[in-house]
Amino acid sequence: MKKNCLEIVRSKCESCKACALAKTRTNVVFSDGNPSTAKIVLIGEAPGETEDLTGVPFVGRAGQLLNEFLENAGISREDDLYMINTVKCRPPENRVPTDEEKAACRKFLNAQIDIINPKAIILCGATALKEFYPTDKKTTISKLRGQWLDINVDGKDYKAMAIFHPSYLLRDHSLKETSPRTLTARDLAEIKAAYLSDNEIVIDQNAENIFACV
Repeated sequence: MKKNCLEIVRSKCESCKACALAKTRTNVVFSDGNPSTAKIVLIGEAPGETEDLTGVPFVGRAGQLLNEFLENAGISREDDLYMINTVKCRPPENRVPTDEEKAACRKFLNAQIDIINPKAIILCGATALKEFYPTDKKTTISKLRGQWLDINVDGKDYKAMAIFHPSYLLRDHSLKETSPRTLTARDLAEIKAAYLSDNEIVIDQNAENIFACV
């Protein structure tokens, strides 16, 4: 049922010409992951060159690094995640997508999230964070990452956590206690424990109590 609904959304997305990115794309980059088993939706920024050529998100250098972090955390990309981006087409020169471009794609993202109905959402990078959790200029992803956030998509509430984008981790190889790589590994371990383990952690809506299901 989910696959059939998503194919309808995909067909509409692939014919979309709502923004200028449609003129320069090679492929629409719709999603990756198994919608039947995915418990978490991971939202990135935008497709890069490799993604544009293959039509699959997170398959370039940044995606390969993300795969390593997911594997180390015990998270299956194929079974646990449904991966999308804030826009479906590659912005020229891999620039950050504009507000207009993101707005043109938002209906597709919202539909995907609604169909998957995830237990939680991972906001991968600052662009995804700001799209779903508006912040002021002083509030960076460094201040919000690793925290469980409440977001609303089309009237439905979800728990979300922001993590550093793997493209950022490619530029910082430090493994110090407070380095982005170490913090990302911790964040993914928290996500695994909260929503992908045998004894899931339940976080109440007020985020006041955390307890294990028996």
